[in-house]
Amino acid sequence: MSSKRVLITGAAGFLGSHLCDRFIKEGYQVIGMDNLLTGNLENIKHLFPVKEFEYYNHDVSKFVHVSGHLDYILHFASPASPIDYLKMPIQTLKVGSLGTHNLLGLALAKGARLLIASTSEVYGDPLVHPQTEEYWGNVNPIGPRGVYDEAKRFQEAITMAYHRTHGLETRIARIFNTYGPRMRLDDVAHYLLLLARH
Repeated sequence: MSSKRVLITGAAGFLGSHLCDRFIKEGYQVIGMDNLLTGNLENIKHLFPVKEFEYYNHDVSKFVHVSGHLDYILHFASPASPIDYLKMPIQTLKVGSLGTHNLLGLALAKGARLLIASTSEVYGDPLVHPQTEEYWGNVNPIGPRGVYDEAKRFQEAITMAYHRTHGLETRIARIFNTYGPRMRLDDVAHYLLLLARH
Protein backbone atom coordinates (compact mmCIF):
# COMPACT_ATOMS: atom_id res chain seq x y z
CA MET A 1 0.00 0.00 0.00
CA SER A 2 1.22 3.49 -0.85
CA SER A 3 2.23 5.87 1.95
CA LYS A 4 1.71 8.84 -0.35
CA ARG A 5 -0.56 11.59 0.95
CA VAL A 6 -2.78 13.85 -1.12
CA LEU A 7 -4.78 16.90 -0.10
CA ILE A 8 -7.95 17.39 -2.16
CA THR A 9 -9.73 20.72 -1.74
CA GLY A 10 -13.39 20.93 -2.68
CA ALA A 11 -13.56 17.31 -1.50
CA ALA A 12 -17.31 17.33 -0.85
CA GLY A 13 -18.08 18.67 -4.31
CA PHE A 14 -19.03 16.81 -7.48
CA LEU A 15 -15.51 16.30 -8.88
CA GLY A 16 -13.61 16.42 -5.59
CA SER A 17 -15.61 13.57 -4.07
CA HIS A 18 -14.90 11.30 -7.04
CA LEU A 19 -11.20 12.15 -6.76
CA CYS A 20 -11.26 11.18 -3.06
CA ASP A 21 -12.75 7.80 -4.04
CA ARG A 22 -10.16 7.28 -6.77
CA PHE A 23 -7.13 8.08 -4.62
CA ILE A 24 -8.41 5.95 -1.71
CA LYS A 25 -8.91 3.06 -4.16
CA GLU A 26 -5.33 3.50 -5.37
CA GLY A 27 -3.97 3.25 -1.82
CA TYR A 28 -3.26 6.90 -1.00
CA GLN A 29 -3.77 8.61 2.34
CA VAL A 30 -6.37 11.25 1.46
CA ILE A 31 -7.10 14.51 3.26
CA GLY A 32 -10.37 15.98 2.03
CA MET A 33 -10.86 19.69 2.69
CA ASP A 34 -14.10 21.60 2.11
CA ASN A 35 -15.94 24.44 3.85
CA LEU A 36 -19.27 23.17 2.42
CA LEU A 37 -20.07 26.49 0.75
CA THR A 38 -21.30 24.49 -2.25
CA GLY A 39 -20.12 20.99 -1.33
CA ASN A 40 -22.26 18.33 0.33
CA LEU A 41 -21.07 15.93 3.05
CA GLU A 42 -23.39 13.28 1.57
CA ASN A 43 -20.85 12.98 -1.27
CA ILE A 44 -18.07 11.76 1.04
CA LYS A 45 -19.86 10.33 4.10
CA HIS A 46 -19.10 6.80 2.89
CA LEU A 47 -15.39 7.61 3.35
CA PHE A 48 -15.62 8.64 7.02
CA PRO A 49 -15.08 5.07 8.34
CA VAL A 50 -12.07 4.60 6.03
CA LYS A 51 -8.83 4.92 8.00
CA GLU A 52 -6.97 6.32 4.98
CA PHE A 53 -9.33 9.30 4.84
CA GLU A 54 -9.35 12.49 6.93
CA TYR A 55 -11.79 15.37 6.52
CA TYR A 56 -11.06 19.00 7.40
CA ASN A 57 -13.88 21.54 7.34
CA HIS A 58 -11.85 24.56 6.28
CA ASP A 59 -12.01 27.57 3.94
CA VAL A 60 -8.82 27.60 1.84
CA SER A 61 -9.12 31.39 1.50
CA LYS A 62 -7.78 31.40 5.06
CA PHE A 63 -4.33 30.08 6.02
CA VAL A 64 -4.06 26.34 5.31
CA HIS A 65 -2.09 24.06 7.63
CA VAL A 66 -1.74 20.31 7.24
CA SER A 67 0.58 18.42 9.57
CA GLY A 68 2.88 15.74 8.24
CA HIS A 69 4.17 15.25 4.74
CA LEU A 70 2.20 15.86 1.55
CA ASP A 71 3.04 14.51 -1.88
CA TYR A 72 0.24 16.07 -3.91
CA ILE A 73 -2.35 18.83 -3.65
CA LEU A 74 -5.38 18.88 -5.95
CA HIS A 75 -7.10 22.27 -5.75
CA PHE A 76 -10.74 21.75 -6.75
CA ALA A 77 -12.33 24.18 -4.28
CA SER A 78 -14.52 26.82 -5.94
CA PRO A 79 -18.13 27.54 -6.71
CA ALA A 80 -18.24 26.20 -10.29
CA SER A 81 -21.87 26.60 -11.21
CA PRO A 82 -23.14 29.94 -12.57
CA ILE A 83 -26.00 29.57 -10.08
CA ASP A 84 -23.44 29.68 -7.25
CA TYR A 85 -20.79 32.10 -8.42
CA LEU A 86 -23.36 34.71 -9.40
CA LYS A 87 -24.73 34.49 -5.83
CA MET A 88 -21.27 34.36 -4.22
CA PRO A 89 -19.00 36.54 -6.35
CA ILE A 90 -16.60 37.58 -3.60
CA GLN A 91 -16.13 34.04 -2.24
CA THR A 92 -15.49 32.86 -5.81
CA LEU A 93 -12.79 35.46 -6.34
CA LYS A 94 -11.22 34.73 -2.94
CA VAL A 95 -10.95 30.97 -3.42
CA GLY A 96 -9.35 31.46 -6.84
CA SER A 97 -6.87 34.06 -5.60
CA LEU A 98 -6.23 33.83 -1.84
CA GLY A 99 -7.04 30.11 -1.74
CA THR A 100 -4.67 29.31 -4.58
CA HIS A 101 -1.95 31.46 -3.02
CA ASN A 102 -2.33 29.63 0.30
CA LEU A 103 -2.12 26.23 -1.38
CA LEU A 104 0.90 27.23 -3.46
CA GLY A 105 2.63 28.24 -0.22
CA LEU A 106 1.70 24.91 1.35
CA ALA A 107 2.94 22.99 -1.70
CA LEU A 108 6.24 24.89 -1.57
CA ALA A 109 6.66 24.21 2.16
CA LYS A 110 5.88 20.50 1.77
CA GLY A 111 7.65 19.89 -1.53
CA ALA A 112 4.33 18.73 -2.98
CA ARG A 113 3.16 18.83 -6.59
CA LEU A 114 0.07 21.02 -7.04
CA LEU A 115 -2.64 20.50 -9.65
CA ILE A 116 -5.24 23.25 -10.05
CA ALA A 117 -8.67 22.75 -11.56
CA SER A 118 -9.11 25.48 -14.13
CA THR A 119 -11.95 25.75 -16.62
CA SER A 120 -12.97 26.45 -20.17
CA GLU A 121 -14.25 29.77 -18.79
CA VAL A 122 -10.69 31.13 -18.98
CA TYR A 123 -11.53 31.63 -22.68
CA GLY A 124 -14.59 33.75 -21.79
CA ASP A 125 -16.94 34.07 -24.75
CA PRO A 126 -14.56 32.47 -27.24
CA LEU A 127 -14.20 33.66 -30.80
CA VAL A 128 -12.41 30.43 -31.76
CA HIS A 129 -13.95 26.92 -31.76
CA PRO A 130 -12.63 24.57 -30.58
CA GLN A 131 -10.24 26.42 -28.29
CA THR A 132 -6.55 25.49 -28.32
CA GLU A 133 -4.19 26.27 -25.47
CA GLU A 134 -2.60 28.95 -27.66
CA TYR A 135 -5.89 30.88 -27.79
CA TRP A 136 -5.98 33.57 -25.08
CA GLY A 137 -9.73 34.14 -24.96
CA ASN A 138 -12.30 36.91 -25.03
CA VAL A 139 -13.14 37.73 -21.41
CA ASN A 140 -15.23 40.55 -19.98
CA PRO A 141 -13.56 41.18 -16.60
CA ILE A 142 -16.34 43.46 -15.32
CA GLY A 143 -19.34 41.39 -16.45
CA PRO A 144 -21.23 39.23 -13.93
CA ARG A 145 -19.46 36.04 -15.07
CA GLY A 146 -16.10 37.81 -14.80
CA VAL A 147 -15.81 36.81 -11.14
CA TYR A 148 -15.38 33.15 -12.11
CA ASP A 149 -13.46 33.73 -15.35
CA GLU A 150 -10.95 36.08 -13.77
CA ALA A 151 -10.57 34.01 -10.59
CA LYS A 152 -9.52 31.08 -12.76
CA ARG A 153 -7.30 33.18 -15.01
CA PHE A 154 -5.54 34.60 -11.95
CA GLN A 155 -5.27 31.09 -10.52
CA GLU A 156 -3.44 29.95 -13.64
CA ALA A 157 -1.17 33.03 -13.65
CA ILE A 158 -0.07 32.73 -10.01
CA THR A 159 0.44 28.98 -10.40
CA MET A 160 2.78 29.58 -13.33
CA ALA A 161 4.54 32.36 -11.38
CA TYR A 162 5.33 29.90 -8.56
CA HIS A 163 6.46 27.33 -11.11
CA ARG A 164 8.80 29.78 -12.85
CA THR A 165 10.04 31.58 -9.73
CA HIS A 166 10.36 28.69 -7.26
CA GLY A 167 10.57 25.67 -9.55
CA LEU A 168 7.42 24.29 -7.92
CA GLU A 169 5.96 21.29 -9.72
CA THR A 170 2.54 22.40 -10.94
CA ARG A 171 -0.15 21.18 -13.28
CA ILE A 172 -3.18 22.99 -14.75
CA ALA A 173 -6.26 21.08 -15.91
CA ARG A 174 -8.77 23.14 -17.91
CA ILE A 175 -11.99 21.25 -17.37
CA PHE A 176 -14.79 21.65 -19.89
CA ASN A 177 -18.49 20.80 -19.41
CA THR A 178 -18.56 17.84 -17.05
CA TYR A 179 -21.51 16.05 -15.54
CA GLY A 180 -22.34 12.81 -13.75
CA PRO A 181 -23.29 11.21 -10.43
CA ARG A 182 -23.31 13.53 -7.38
CA MET A 183 -23.90 16.61 -9.52
CA ARG A 184 -26.69 18.73 -8.05
CA LEU A 185 -29.97 18.48 -9.92
CA ASP A 186 -30.23 22.24 -10.53
CA ASP A 187 -26.74 22.13 -12.09
CA VAL A 188 -27.76 19.21 -14.31
CA ALA A 189 -30.81 21.17 -15.46
CA HIS A 190 -28.63 24.22 -16.20
CA TYR A 191 -26.16 22.06 -18.14
CA LEU A 192 -28.92 20.45 -20.23
CA LEU A 193 -30.34 23.88 -21.00
CA LEU A 194 -26.93 25.01 -22.28
CA LEU A 195 -26.68 21.92 -24.48
CA ALA A 196 -30.15 22.56 -25.92
CA ARG A 197 -29.11 26.11 -26.93
CA HIS A 198 -26.14 24.86 -28.97
